[in-house]
Amino acid sequence: MYRNRTKGSQRFNERMRRWREAKERIRLEGPAPVYPYEPPEIRRRIIVEDYDYGRTVRHEFVLLKSNRIDCYMVAVDGKLLAGRIGWAKILELIRKAFNRATTRVF
Repeated sequence: MYRNRTKGSQRFNERMRRWREAKERIRLEGPAPVYPYEPPEIRRRIIVEDYDYGRTVRHEFVLLKSNRIDCYMVAVDGKLLAGRIGWAKILELIRKAFNRATTRVF
């Protein structure tokens, strides 16, 4: 009913066991693995000052660490925005933070 192991399969299993042990020994004797980069809490700070039309407008964008490396938690002038934001959306926020010049100044 049950098939007995053959000598060929026993040799193969023994050879595989020795191979796994050798591989584990090499892994343990080798250098420690390099862990991924851990970014700081404040990743970037963007300060934009506008001196047009005789008044100064200043906005500060603080880009904080999020759980993704390519996204940020964003605080604009000290107020934290909801959710993660990518770089393209941050550039859009910066663009929209300033009024569009309606008259030409020469």
